[in-house]
Amino acid sequence: MSNGATIAGSLAGLAGLAGAVSVGTVLARRPGPFLPTGHAIALPKQIDPLPDVLRRGLGGLTVPVTPGPHGELFLGPGGPQPGRTLRRLVLTPLFARARSRGGRLARDQQVPFRLVVEFVGANREAETLLRAYRMLDQQLRDHAALLSHCEGGSLVPGAVTVSVTGIVDVRELLAGQEKRYAFADGTFDDLGSRSAPPTLVPMISEPWTRRFGWDGREPISAEERHLLHALVRQAHEDGRTVRITGLPDGSRRARRAIWTELGAAGVDVIADTDQLGLVRHLRRHPVSRWVPRAPLPTRAVRRSSPRPHPARPDRRHEPV
Repeated sequence: MSNGATIAGSLAGLAGLAGAVSVGTVLARRPGPFLPTGHAIALPKQIDPLPDVLRRGLGGLTVPVTPGPHGELFLGPGGPQPGRTLRRLVLTPLFARARSRGGRLARDQQVPFRLVVEFVGANREAETLLRAYRMLDQQLRDHAALLSHCEGGSLVPGAVTVSVTGIVDVRELLAGQEKRYAFADGTFDDLGSRSAPPTLVPMISEPWTRRFGWDGREPISAEERHLLHALVRQAHEDGRTVRITGLPDGSRRARRAIWTELGAAGVDVIADTDQLGLVRHLRRHPVSRWVPRAPLPTRAVRRSSPRPHPARPDRRHEPV
């Protein structure tokens, strides 16, 4: 065989290999199916947490924010770093993606993406924190058409639901808004509360270790399993979704055991820092939803289809 033929064959082989690598790269970067139960917790040192969350198909993200100059919110618990703002790294790209895809973040999205904004830091001045929340509210209203909101006592789901938690208490401020685009985070203590209805606190969020001692290394006790199922059932009957966070440190095997129990109990949102492990687990063991999904965007609706639980009071809304 001539040198020319040998070189041509080598180039063809390299071209084929390059094509295979290119296809593999595209497939690796292709967003996974939307996992409404999966929720990422951004680590303090993560520079840009959103892209990985969207690429992996996780259904939500908790971001720690610190108020900076003029009420601007900066990512992370430390001092403000130029350019690392919630608006630039999270809000703008998140809503741009939803806008470019016809009001959804993913083709198979059926429930809102849950963005939890957690106020952190040493500054606990009420005036500073409230000024920062007002800045957040103003930034959210720029994307009103894509946000879940409450109007006239009714919850209207959107592509994204924003909850506020952490060191700032915004319940009174939110309750006074005729039309609000953010909600307060709740606890199981809010169940049945008239001062914290589902239209103000639609999601119950608690760290696992607040009520449970099981760490996933041994089988869960019957008492703790019963308590978990009872709390989730009560929250659903009260018209709220449930988010469990703060899972104990341990091996991935132990964490999988906890994820499995949370899924079996019908927990709506499982939050963890181990994004890859959680994604793989939820793809193999999807959590059955406690309510039929309606296309996004949508309005509060009445249902005639059978429910997996007994009929709920009239205050029940589409979960956001």
